[in-house]
Amino acid sequence: MTGQALYSLFMLLALAVYLTARHYTPTSAEFRAIPWRQRTVLAFAALIGGSLGAKLPFAAVSPSGWWTAAAWVSNGKTVVAGLIGAYLAVEGTKLLLGVRVKTGDTFALPLALAMAVGRWGCFCYGCCYGTPTGLPWGVAFRQDDDTWAPCHPTQIYESLFHLFMASLLFQMTLHNLLPGHRLKFYLIGYAVYRFTTEFIRPEPIWHLGLTYYQWAALVLFVALTLQWVIEVRRSSAAFAPDSTHAPLPVNRAAAAVKSGVLLAPIPTTPETPPR
Repeated sequence: MTGQALYSLFMLLALAVYLTARHYTPTSAEFRAIPWRQRTVLAFAALIGGSLGAKLPFAAVSPSGWWTAAAWVSNGKTVVAGLIGAYLAVEGTKLLLGVRVKTGDTFALPLALAMAVGRWGCFCYGCCYGTPTGLPWGVAFRQDDDTWAPCHPTQIYESLFHLFMASLLFQMTLHNLLPGHRLKFYLIGYAVYRFTTEFIRPEPIWHLGLTYYQWAALVLFVALTLQWVIEVRRSSAAFAPDSTHAPLPVNRAAAAVKSGVLLAPIPTTPETPPR
């Protein structure tokens, strides 16, 4: 089986893993309350935004011009820009639809599992490998000059990273940790990972000593961290007690009713004897 065929096979397997995990991942009552039409639109927004984002960096530098069909159907995709595109597309679509429910928790674990599988397609195809290395686990990949050299199997490194994150997200789902922020937690972690491993990938320097993907990872990290901080502050402000008004005095009867203690009526005037 050719590398291209294995790549396609692993991409289909990744899609199957994603759909299966998505089906069994628990969802909140708020998410289930979203009409199915809107959920379908959000799913398509993620697909389209991710696909366009993954191709945009390659189409932008295509010799035929970014506006041509050849620029968008040729080989070459980037995971970092794809994740950014999918995230922005979903958030923008939610804004247009008026959806205020957090939806990221539902997709974090399935996405991590799918990414762990999909990276093996890159390994079999022979793309996305790292720099040459003398380490014993180096794998021989064909270089641009048609020679072969042992390189860092960065595809396997990344697959193991996503598998590790999937295990963390699984535990978070079981114990309801970081509700509403699990997708941001996963993507921030991936941004840190990708920025670090770019130093062992043969990517050209783009600006200020960093590659394009490192700048994309920085943008992803900063944007999601700021969004997380803003959301936490808004949530804290919403549940903070209102200290602008002093508490009103409460008489004995009202206090008894509030506490659930049944007290005898408290006469306010002398009782009139029966006639």
